[in-house]
Amino acid sequence: MTLTLHRHPFAAYCWKALIALYERDIPFEAVMVEDREPLAALWPPASIPVLVDRGRVVAESSVIVEYLDRYGDAPPLVPADRDAALRARLWDRVGDGHVMTPVQTIVGDALRPEQHRDPYGVARERAKLDAAYALLDGQLSGREDDGWLAGEAFTLADCAAAPALHYADVLQPIDRAAHPALAAYVDRLLARPSVARVIDEARPYRGLFPLPWPEHVA
Repeated sequence: MTLTLHRHPFAAYCWKALIALYERDIPFEAVMVEDREPLAALWPPASIPVLVDRGRVVAESSVIVEYLDRYGDAPPLVPADRDAALRARLWDRVGDGHVMTPVQTIVGDALRPEQHRDPYGVARERAKLDAAYALLDGQLSGREDDGWLAGEAFTLADCAAAPALHYADVLQPIDRAAHPALAAYVDRLLARPSVARVIDEARPYRGLFPLPWPEHVA
């Protein structure tokens, strides 16, 4: 078996796939994506990550995570139980849509020339992050000491939440007093070996980030 992951180690959606690969202890070859043109031959949108498995192209991070459940001996990241699978997919969508999308919008604004920036739009996205923090804290309430986003098992939802919350906390620091369950969950995520590994691998690329990197985010 030879799996190839086209990725960049600082890209948040690539983290989702990497976390799944590390969770399941699946051997793979990593290809650094710096020029999107060759990638477009595999996947025309040229978005990352892209997984190639013996000629089969698998795109989009959530789909890649679910695809990887066919390999390795670890428990599935999308549970076999239908209700549990729906919960995992729901909170995966929350992580991507309600946390990572505002993060990308804020970072994208910082990359614009100053005269084209949108302070009103950025403020709106920051408000969305605050709302997402409250939503996640409610979901995690009562599980400050253990458990994961969609239940007792580490799932697709946590693969999505780890990069999203890591970068969100850089831009809009989580109020730990106001959201204790979320804060405890983030600490569990950061201590998870698969998550710690992707963060360590991304450290050399922090200079690419267009905004200040706060001291509280290791």
